[in-house]
Amino acid sequence: MSQVSNSSKDRFLISVSLVLILLTVFGLAAYPTEASAVAERLFDLSTRSFGTAVQVFVVGCLIAVTYIAFSKYGNIRLGSGKPEYSTVSWVFMFICAGMGSSTMYWGVMEWAYYYNSPGLNIAPGTREALEYSISYSFFHWGFSAWAIYALASLAMAYHFHVRKNKGLSLASVIEAVTGFKANGPVGRVVDLIFLFTMFGALTVSLALTASTLTKGLSGLTGLPDTFTTQLIVIVAVSVIFSLSSYIGIDKGMQRLSHMVCWGALLFAAVVLFVGPTLFSINNTANGIGLMLQNYIRMSLFTDPAGNGEFTRGWTVFYWLWWVSYTPGVAMFVTRVSRGRKMKEVIWALLLGGSVGCWFFFGALESYSMHAFMTGVIDVPRILKEQGGETAVEMLLTALPFGKGFLAAYLFIMVVFLASHMDAVAYAVAATSTKNLREGEDPSPTLRLFWCVMLTLVPLAMLFAKASLSTMKTAVVLTAIPFMAILLVKIYGFFKWMAQDYSAMPAHIIEEQAVRLAKEEGGELPAVDTVEIAARGQAKEVPAGS
Repeated sequence: MSQVSNSSKDRFLISVSLVLILLTVFGLAAYPTEASAVAERLFDLSTRSFGTAVQVFVVGCLIAVTYIAFSKYGNIRLGSGKPEYSTVSWVFMFICAGMGSSTMYWGVMEWAYYYNSPGLNIAPGTREALEYSISYSFFHWGFSAWAIYALASLAMAYHFHVRKNKGLSLASVIEAVTGFKANGPVGRVVDLIFLFTMFGALTVSLALTASTLTKGLSGLTGLPDTFTTQLIVIVAVSVIFSLSSYIGIDKGMQRLSHMVCWGALLFAAVVLFVGPTLFSINNTANGIGLMLQNYIRMSLFTDPAGNGEFTRGWTVFYWLWWVSYTPGVAMFVTRVSRGRKMKEVIWALLLGGSVGCWFFFGALESYSMHAFMTGVIDVPRILKEQGGETAVEMLLTALPFGKGFLAAYLFIMVVFLASHMDAVAYAVAATSTKNLREGEDPSPTLRLFWCVMLTLVPLAMLFAKASLSTMKTAVVLTAIPFMAILLVKIYGFFKWMAQDYSAMPAHIIEEQAVRLAKEEGGELPAVDTVEIAARGQAKEVPAGS
């Protein structure tokens, strides 16, 4: 059972963040046209300069976590005692932490973007573009994406549960790796970059969710689809996730995550059943096959002979979007993963996350594609002319009992947004709490404060009627600086594992994991050097710092 931290709030970090956020909101609201023009130039410059490096980095993440899972290091247990949460609750909670509510939108519409502007230099509007459109969705929401989360989460969890370092913040990890103090200038910059990374990540999710919700509500109730309605919707959802955040993880987040994941899976299953079932199954299998067959090419397709527009605008953007969520997801996975082995974390993220996304996207996108192929709804054209939110409403109401499907879809989206914002608010509050220890949570008041603040930048985007490309820029510009911090964090993680466990035989790591599982609240040293010496090891391995 967790307890509320008595640690002090980081008032400097909170104050500076508040000032910068308010300035950003004012600039977006006061100069929307200028902000959009600047955003497009910055997006092009950033993705051209760093795109290839981002693609190579993500491939490296997948290789790294696969190695850990199959090596002796996969049996390292993250802390002592039995896991605090059941496996289902555990997986559901970090899926909600790692996937924004806009997943509901992308799950219906993403293929249409790729059909209109395909990757791999495929001609738009062709049969090949149609087949590859769903395979690219599976690629962008599959193994590579979840590998980013897994590696970042393991680094944070090892720092906190195995090495027993204080602080559930990026700055505390950087201090443990480099020696730069968490409360010094470098630590301050690291935490500020983290906070802005989280705000950038949420921009697309919250803005797309709000616009989809208001369009759907307009179709259901006749309410006007205006900024005022979007504001009311976001405020209402904020009340839900603020209450959940104030209650805490055990009573709030855990229940919301169950509602979201079971609800989303059930919704997709019903659509699969009442929709074109056979086509959806065949299309999903074909899409997964194309994705696996072209996995390496999709991962490293830089389009050197062309302008690389698809790769920069989608693959690089998506990888940076997932990167921007890693600090918050890593903190949340660390918080709920005490007592788990590292390979459990890896497989739960890689398999649980990927397969869950493929099922959800496969069912909903296949229905959407079938409606287009049979001439019922011209989804790509509606996307271009009226926007994806209109297409979503038309597709759902075209199902049997369409109004009921639309209402269920919007309800799941609201709860999804609430649970996701709850997890993000927890991570931001943990960062702005000094010296948070294992078993402690940031204060409910601080979590409540960040719940409110997290809505401001997306609201400014909606008010300014920012385009999707402008919102993408917010993700890219905040995620690229964080890449350097993430690399330092990963370097420290592998350095610690080498120091602590390279000389320890695999069977001793497994025995230690068994003993740690039997400890209830007790602590063992990160590395048992006495036992190694007793078994005749010549080299002593240093204990965790």
